[in-house]
Amino acid sequence: MFGAPENRCLLRLSLNDIVHNAKTLVHTCRQQGIPVIYTRHISRGDAIGLANNEPLNKQREPIHYHSDMDSIEIIDEIKPHKNDIIIDKYRYSGFYESSLDLMLKSLDIKHLIIGGVLTDCCVLATVLDAYYRDYQVNLVKDICGTTTLGAHMSATLMMANWIYDLKVYDTDQIEKMLSGEKHRVWEAHSPDQLQFSPDNLKEIYSRLDNFE
Repeated sequence: MFGAPENRCLLRLSLNDIVHNAKTLVHTCRQQGIPVIYTRHISRGDAIGLANNEPLNKQREPIHYHSDMDSIEIIDEIKPHKNDIIIDKYRYSGFYESSLDLMLKSLDIKHLIIGGVLTDCCVLATVLDAYYRDYQVNLVKDICGTTTLGAHMSATLMMANWIYDLKVYDTDQIEKMLSGEKHRVWEAHSPDQLQFSPDNLKEIYSRLDNFE
């Protein structure tokens, strides 16, 4: 789910790292015949249909993802190819009143590989909606990012705690999985397994890297 991320979206990894990892994974998926789907958040320039209290500029136009600005375009580093699918969306979730579910069902897809920005916004909403629709989600955490490290970690842990069939990877490990090689993946053994607090957030998050 990559559009044009805002410059302030920095976290554990740099934005360049996130884009590099995404580019690597997208290339691998294309090589293996896995459909590549982008979601693109668009807010109408005339402000019709915006979410409640969506930030506006002095001209009463949306500040973010303005339909008349280049910010809605997918960045060149991961530019879609001819046969890739682009889903335009108008709320955080890629599924909300979009054609995403229709496309997935038409392709007979049951398992999703998801990453993007922002972790605690569009990624979280889309992953939850995917779970509600009985898709199995593979979250690639090093192609996700948001405005603060704490928000990224807490959103990731929320998904890990309550999406019971979620699998959490880093890019190099999901590439190994796709190639049939030995790999590391985190999977839950019980609900609310990663009970975190403000004091232990980083330590609990690090456990996502310690499961075989």
